[in-house]
Amino acid sequence: MLKLVLDDAVFFKKSIDAISVLIDEAEFIASDSGLELKATDPSQISMVDFKLEKKSFKEFNVNGVTRLGLDLDYLSQVMSRAKPKDSLELNVSDKSSKLSVVFSGAAKRTFEVPLIDVSSAELPNPKIDFDAELKLKADVLQDGLKDATLISTHITLGVDAEKFFMRANSSKGTLNNEILAKEKGALPELKVKNEAKSMFPLDYLSDIVKGAASDSDVLLKMKSNAPLELSYAIGKAHIRYFLAPRIESD
Repeated sequence: MLKLVLDDAVFFKKSIDAISVLIDEAEFIASDSGLELKATDPSQISMVDFKLEKKSFKEFNVNGVTRLGLDLDYLSQVMSRAKPKDSLELNVSDKSSKLSVVFSGAAKRTFEVPLIDVSSAELPNPKIDFDAELKLKADVLQDGLKDATLISTHITLGVDAEKFFMRANSSKGTLNNEILAKEKGALPELKVKNEAKSMFPLDYLSDIVKGAASDSDVLLKMKSNAPLELSYAIGKAHIRYFLAPRIESD
């Protein structure tokens, strides 16, 4: 038995979009702490860690720990039918093999989404002693990535005591985009123990930041030639990504 109710269906839709852009199918876990999902993309280049705390729900009724294996692409399509003033109810009866997705607004609409078997091992978060941590406005990062797509399929992200930078180069030319620490509007926070620089695939990074509201803060944690940790809030939910770097040979 599971019944979860949220006042706002749209922010949950945005959360599913932010997960499904990388993950095809995965298992949500509902427990006393809330609703969680942790999964790697098929290529295992990236990992998504999603959390929505119990207190975020209008109603939260779960018997023990409930696992919901779902086709996230299809769930995203269903969630795209949410209207701005809809509330959302998710429920599974004890004998059901389907998740009921109920939108309540001007009308009450119920979708039945099949539950699937998802083989998933426990995924530990990477243990990294990061050298730098910064908060960056989402639109600054999103625009920088769009600029880089004109040049290359990869982008170098770096940080030192004075700035955060995004660089790309190829036969098409070069891009050097620097955001100085003094620009608090764009770079609200910058903490650097050691300089850090790594190269990442642009398509993955672009997908990762797509779900962030343009005026929100994105938290980045960096270490040279180590996975990037990037996180932000979507409404009441928190989503964190780890992205493996492309290791460059000297």
